[in-house]
Amino acid sequence: MDMPKTKSIKSLEEKMEGIDKDTLRYQILENAKDFKTSWIELGRALYSVWRDKLYKGWGYGKFEVYSSREIGIRKQTAMKLLKSYYFLEKEEPGYLKSDYVESAPAGAVPTYESVDVLRLAKNKKILDEEDYSNFKKEVFEKGKDAREARRDLTTLIRQRQELDPEEAHQKRKFSTVKRLIGVLRSLREEAESQKLLPMPIIREAAELIRKLEEEIL
Repeated sequence: MDMPKTKSIKSLEEKMEGIDKDTLRYQILENAKDFKTSWIELGRALYSVWRDKLYKGWGYGKFEVYSSREIGIRKQTAMKLLKSYYFLEKEEPGYLKSDYVESAPAGAVPTYESVDVLRLAKNKKILDEEDYSNFKKEVFEKGKDAREARRDLTTLIRQRQELDPEEAHQKRKFSTVKRLIGVLRSLREEAESQKLLPMPIIREAAELIRKLEEEIL
């Protein structure tokens, strides 16, 4: 016996009846029916709508009005979906491209709330790459829920703040220099492969990278 449909689901299905099934607008409504287990697809679609202002062509002056009236999602939730999806696209594109997202059971995919906590962790300057990498594993591989992830993030930040000043300084130095080396190495390789800069400058960049590596040995 099928479970009775909620009022919000019925409302979404009524809106879907008048829209071409091959359009993005229809797909978003379909994703919205079960966005807690397919939030990545909904987030991807909503990001396109927000970025390209497609909602205006559908008769809505503002994105939040569209998300609220058409798909029944509050502004706060819609923006969190956008931020969580964009974070994955920008910072963790490999996760979106992996087979895991496509093949994993819906319940095994991190919620948008958990990914939003991961986004906040990425932006905390007090945390280094190792801290973030470990935290990411907790969210992606162990499926830590948002409440637990938020609590653990608070604890981790507190622990880092309590480090000895000199130890904290050295930890930040190592993390910063390591990131700088990664960026310089990538840019140097691009400049060399595409012949964007004279070779003397490229060699100087290589020497700078070597000196930076000595700083963190």
